[in-house]
Amino acid sequence: MSARVMAERQRGFFEGPYGRYLLPGVVLQSVLIGGGYATGREIVEFGAKYGALGWVAGLTIFAGFAIMAFLTFEVARRFRAFDYRSLLKQLIGPLYLLYDVVYILLAVLIIAIMAAATGEILSSTLGLNYWAGVVLIIAVVGVLNFYGEGLIERFKTIGTALLYLGYITFGLLVITRHWDEIGATLSSGDHSLHPEVGLGTVLWTGVLYVGYNLAVYPAALFTVRRQTRLRETFWAGLLSGVLMTLPWFLTYFALMGFYPREDVFGAPVPWLEMLSGYGGWVLVVFGVVVGWTLIETATGMIYALVARVDQNLVDAGRQPMSRRASGIIAVVALLLALALAQIGIIDLIAKGYTAMGYAMIAVFALPLLVRGTYLIVTGKGLRLGEPGDPTAQERT
Repeated sequence: MSARVMAERQRGFFEGPYGRYLLPGVVLQSVLIGGGYATGREIVEFGAKYGALGWVAGLTIFAGFAIMAFLTFEVARRFRAFDYRSLLKQLIGPLYLLYDVVYILLAVLIIAIMAAATGEILSSTLGLNYWAGVVLIIAVVGVLNFYGEGLIERFKTIGTALLYLGYITFGLLVITRHWDEIGATLSSGDHSLHPEVGLGTVLWTGVLYVGYNLAVYPAALFTVRRQTRLRETFWAGLLSGVLMTLPWFLTYFALMGFYPREDVFGAPVPWLEMLSGYGGWVLVVFGVVVGWTLIETATGMIYALVARVDQNLVDAGRQPMSRRASGIIAVVALLLALALAQIGIIDLIAKGYTAMGYAMIAVFALPLLVRGTYLIVTGKGLRLGEPGDPTAQERT
């Protein structure tokens, strides 16, 4: 088979049902599950610390992720808003600059958490020096942003397959060994780390988790170019919710086998503690999988920021940034985040995420729920086949 034919088939794969239904969720999941999520620390702070009540937060997170994904995809599709500035202009008009401020702060915070996790994970699992791991990740993220969305899509597709294989393996190893302990925790209703907590608090914890993770949605906007029908954005949103939440539940149930042990629930990287008795090969695989997710997170957040800058340049009548400039921005953003990472992963997640969660709910979630729903229900924006719809000819 010639190289040209293979390239055409590969493009067809990404332009077909996979690109319309699954790829948006793949990109969202790959950006979401870096840093604290991949380490297990986020699941502790936003659900598992409540023991047997934590599943309420998990279901809330699933519903929130799916609804936000659908609304984001559909508004972006209707208004051809494939960068977050264009999308926010439809939702909050001139106040979109508020989102800029929150997004940049949250992007740096998330990348800082990624950096804080990198040293400990790669050192503990692969034996790499802290700075060697950091330099490696900076270099890879810079290269991915240099080559743009084509390479990023393929990198994230491979990464998602690797991630799910790893997470299912880790989850099965821990859950099968600690099945009795998990059953005992859930059946007894144990939430002894927070005995005073009620269902309302747990549910709101899930809402906050969705809130601060809204920063990952702009990273998938470039994939919406392939979607031309509400049916496609609906199923893409639902599948996104599944892909984004399944690793959360795998980690949650694994953690219930250790509840309420301080050595696990107080660890910066709970997965390392849970996998410590399974042999060196498991830790090596964990290091590779998590290292990949850390790169995906940084790449997705920075790529969305680069797309925002490019749109500003286009609006000003100038040329978009060169590949070199995009790569430099990626490296500079990572270096800035590394300074913040010295605070430590536990404090960054527990304190920084909560504050940013409220901010994101105010500037993105509420406008998307209110204004976005209004735009969809009233049929605003382009529809398939209307003049100006750049995809109309492709799908007829």
